[in-house]
Amino acid sequence: MMKYKDNTLPADIRAKDLLERMTVIEKVGQLNQRLYGFDIYKREGNSVEISDEFKEEVIRWNGLGVLYGLYRADPWSGRDDTTGLSGTMAVKAYNLLQSYVMDHSRLGIPMLLSSECPHGHQAVDGYLLPVNLAMGASFSRKLVYQAYRICGRQMKELGVDLALISMLDILRDPRWGRSEECFGEDPYLASVMSRAVVKGVTEEGVDVVAKHFAAQGETTGGVNASAAGIGERELREIHFPAAYSSVDSGAYGVMAAYNDIDGIPCHANSWLLKSVLREEMKFQGIVMADGLAVDRLKELAGNTINAGARALNAGVDVSLWDAGFTCLQEGIQSGRVSEKRLDEAVLRVLRLKFSRGLFDHPFLGDENKKIFDFSAEQENLDLARQSVVLLKNKNDLLPVDKTQKLDIAVIGPDAFDLYSQLGDYTPPVTKGITIAEGMSYYGSRHGNLKISLNRGYDSEGSVDAAKIRDLASSADITVLVLGGSSSRFGKATFDKNGAVITEDGNVSMDCGEGVDLSSLELPDDQQNMAAAACQTAKKVVTVIIAGRPYLISKAAEKTDALLYAFYPGPKGGRAVAELIFGDARPSGRLPVSLPKSAGELPVYYNYRNSYRAMHYADQKGPLYPFGYGLGYDQVDYFDFSLNSQKLCIRRLKEEPLTITMRVRNSSKHLTFAVPMVFIRHLNGSVTPRKSELKGFEKRTLKPNETIFLKMSLGYDSFSVWNERMRYGPEEGRVRIEIKDGGNLLWSKVVNLV
Repeated sequence: MMKYKDNTLPADIRAKDLLERMTVIEKVGQLNQRLYGFDIYKREGNSVEISDEFKEEVIRWNGLGVLYGLYRADPWSGRDDTTGLSGTMAVKAYNLLQSYVMDHSRLGIPMLLSSECPHGHQAVDGYLLPVNLAMGASFSRKLVYQAYRICGRQMKELGVDLALISMLDILRDPRWGRSEECFGEDPYLASVMSRAVVKGVTEEGVDVVAKHFAAQGETTGGVNASAAGIGERELREIHFPAAYSSVDSGAYGVMAAYNDIDGIPCHANSWLLKSVLREEMKFQGIVMADGLAVDRLKELAGNTINAGARALNAGVDVSLWDAGFTCLQEGIQSGRVSEKRLDEAVLRVLRLKFSRGLFDHPFLGDENKKIFDFSAEQENLDLARQSVVLLKNKNDLLPVDKTQKLDIAVIGPDAFDLYSQLGDYTPPVTKGITIAEGMSYYGSRHGNLKISLNRGYDSEGSVDAAKIRDLASSADITVLVLGGSSSRFGKATFDKNGAVITEDGNVSMDCGEGVDLSSLELPDDQQNMAAAACQTAKKVVTVIIAGRPYLISKAAEKTDALLYAFYPGPKGGRAVAELIFGDARPSGRLPVSLPKSAGELPVYYNYRNSYRAMHYADQKGPLYPFGYGLGYDQVDYFDFSLNSQKLCIRRLKEEPLTITMRVRNSSKHLTFAVPMVFIRHLNGSVTPRKSELKGFEKRTLKPNETIFLKMSLGYDSFSVWNERMRYGPEEGRVRIEIKDGGNLLWSKVVNLV
């Protein structure tokens, strides 16, 4: 028996044996992920047919490496619940395609299947979550882990091998349209959430491709895929930690980013993909290209053959839709790339196929089996509840007492539009709860509550200021629902990589990939609605639905209560209503600073503490800082203590600094404590940052409950990249601060010796 067919042997031995039997063209085929999977089948009712394009691709390479996006459903793919794949239809299609690949592969090599999972599986009936920025606002690693386990389970049952998940980008400029894909502006927060995502998905048997590497969130002026004008120290301190965390947690794939760093595109950056990712981070998996990014290297390389060779030589292993990797055989023949480097990449792909058991169990089995049903799962609702941030609550207007007789007016288009809650890269959704529906539910359950709903427009689509003033004047409380939308289910045209094309102005989105803004103001119509309502309203509650920080100074000044909800997902309307009426308690904290003006950008909290850093004569910002967030209930922190006032650098790994405290819920309601540990180096070899998050917890407290809490800071917490670009703690003084909701609770200076 040939070794690669012997399932008693390790995956590595089987992969090496198979590699030796392959031709160059077969090897090149294993690195190509050229097809748009949603375009290679035709569905009519309960039947599925394979396209000629798919058959020709398989025959061309004597097999197929990776198939992208078979289950993708959204306006770009054109797939929905009638034309797309889900349940038993997905199983049927998968088995049909896998069978064709293996039957037309000389060596019987199965294909891998990759699928988008930006905030839940981007497929028909996919389990959807709030966007990453909302997950960051929840500060709940436990909930994120649990939610992604559900996503992993669903993808596993549909034969997905690789889940493509955004988690490495750090939000440094909110003008960037892809802000919603970040967990926030802080590298530690992103690292913790990335670890939770990877563990959740991989524990269900699906491998993760973490994207994007690296510094895509830095941007120039907030423009997508633009240059990251930063140095190595900023890369290492801000943009690499989430990648370290993902790799350490078991991510088998890393996707390179579109941007360049100091003039070198990430897809051509051997220092980034080899020296850092492979040598320093000890990454053993595959580096995947982003969509058509290899072909963009033609601007540097001169032609398609050179572009493919340059990407492969730099460390890219698997392509995505590009032509460059189809020319690798020509690159080898001309000496632009070595067959040794080709073999190295192919071996990684084959090793994954063997380790996933595809050679031994290539099919999904019974097409009529019951597919996992997640309808009873509540993690996306819990994430929505815990991600909404209460920014203002004048005179404790919230929660609204639902036992009183009240007239409540709900005004604003985002209150009625489910897709405005969901974010970019969202499949068609048939089930969800808008804010209007969530508020109406309370009106139907409580006869003393009269809920009036209005979109804010007249029959001709203009702002109906007179109607808004009338509704607001007659209501006891006016709930304004403002914000933007990343919904593609409107006026939108798409580029070849799926990004929105905005040059023609024919787009209804104001956030999402391709929708970068020079201004962060709320849409004009909504500002006019807010102005009209505030003229006559008795009390105003403003809810902001957003995929990025907006400039909300005017809204914050005029409203009595303010809730900020980063796209909270399909059940976000229920979560917001529960928070307004007190059946849920606000526990979200800002994962990103909210600026007062676009002119003060960048406005992140962890800037370097240079002379008069981030100071303007005409403005003191931000409007609300990172970590800010209010609650309804009183939570007290007391009895703080340290295990040492002096830390020995040599023993930090074995003897971390331990902070203990007691936390008491002094209310009659279940509530949350979200303590965060920040440090500030008071001296050192490099200019320190103003503040750095190094730990956080989220604990549920029962009424009148007191808990004992311990938080530890170890070697990495105190380490810096020094003037010689070496990593480790330095001698000196460090200030430790404990905060919750932006409030300083305790502070202490310790010495590192």
